[in-house]
Amino acid sequence: MNLHEYQAKQILRSGNINTPRGIAAASAAEAAGAASELGGDAWVVKAQIHAGGRGKAGGVKLVKSLDEVRTVAASLLGTNLVTIQNAPDGQPVNQVLVEETLPIARELYLSLLVDRESERVAIVASAAGGMDIEEVAHATPEKVLTEICDPLLGVQDFQCRALAFALELRGDAFKDFCRLLPQLYRVFASNDLSLLEINPLVVTADNRVLPLDCKMSVDDNALYRRKGLAELRDDSQVDPKEAAANAASVNYVALTGNIGCMVNGAGLAMATMDLIQLEGGAPANFLDVGGGATPETVAQGFKIILLDPNVRAVLINIFGGIVRCDVIAEGIIQAVKEVDVQVPVVVRLEGTNAELGRTLLAESGLAILAAESLTQAAKLAVEEAQ
Repeated sequence: MNLHEYQAKQILRSGNINTPRGIAAASAAEAAGAASELGGDAWVVKAQIHAGGRGKAGGVKLVKSLDEVRTVAASLLGTNLVTIQNAPDGQPVNQVLVEETLPIARELYLSLLVDRESERVAIVASAAGGMDIEEVAHATPEKVLTEICDPLLGVQDFQCRALAFALELRGDAFKDFCRLLPQLYRVFASNDLSLLEINPLVVTADNRVLPLDCKMSVDDNALYRRKGLAELRDDSQVDPKEAAANAASVNYVALTGNIGCMVNGAGLAMATMDLIQLEGGAPANFLDVGGGATPETVAQGFKIILLDPNVRAVLINIFGGIVRCDVIAEGIIQAVKEVDVQVPVVVRLEGTNAELGRTLLAESGLAILAAESLTQAAKLAVEEAQ
């Protein structure tokens, strides 16, 4: 689950980490009021969306008058901001963050993330921070520094010093960085984050270090014990189908094809999508209703799949292990009737009571095509979608 920048900075401040002063606003008038409250003669207005690349897309503006704050905020609010990370449709801007400006001497890059290869938290840093960090990582990977943290000891002093020296920090900036890194690690661990990215981490004209921007992602699997963070979810920033799936506690990822897939088990879902591609089709989604699928979750799955107007056929691939295939068949029949499915439905059942399940589907009187193998099911789905 991603957080907005203003939410991420609130979490940083709760961890005793200094950030630029800023106020979130949902209207042009609120934005002007925020700038007036912050004081000064220049501010930064930032569109709040769950995507990077806002600066290049015109979502971050330096303004020098209250009228300009109103104008820029009004031009951003209520629009969809398209960046390199959320093309082609972009994401809605419902709030802006108005922040004080800082005298910036240097821009660095810093992030903490879960490194799956080492199964530990990795700290990634670079002296070449800012909007072009992706190009830096691609063209000159030697400029990207990495430290792997021990899960028991966390980030250690020698790692902080090594990174600070490599980033060519001196004096107060060196001390600030070595103080900041353990604080960031504690924020990362105590909030079950999967990503904490600061780009840029700035060195100011008076040689201080602090986060100018911040992105946070929370591990979805930990939200059950992070109720406060779960309440920060902004479903307007995700595909409506994914938001509906989250509410129904099923795993859904929107794709670009026209064959809706409903499967119980992530590995089986991947194999199903591979076979659809092999037969010349394209999956419209990844939908895993879980090993303990019930008629209710099947019905919810249908509703979510059919929110996609591109779906021309639905392929259901269920392995009856925890749940019997006849129970799943009854759920499919109930769901097709309840949801009023108007596209062809292909079903492949395997496992406990699979034959009985296929019989129930055949005798239902509904336009449901039963397949005896996954290959046959994929072929049928592709044919029906065409």
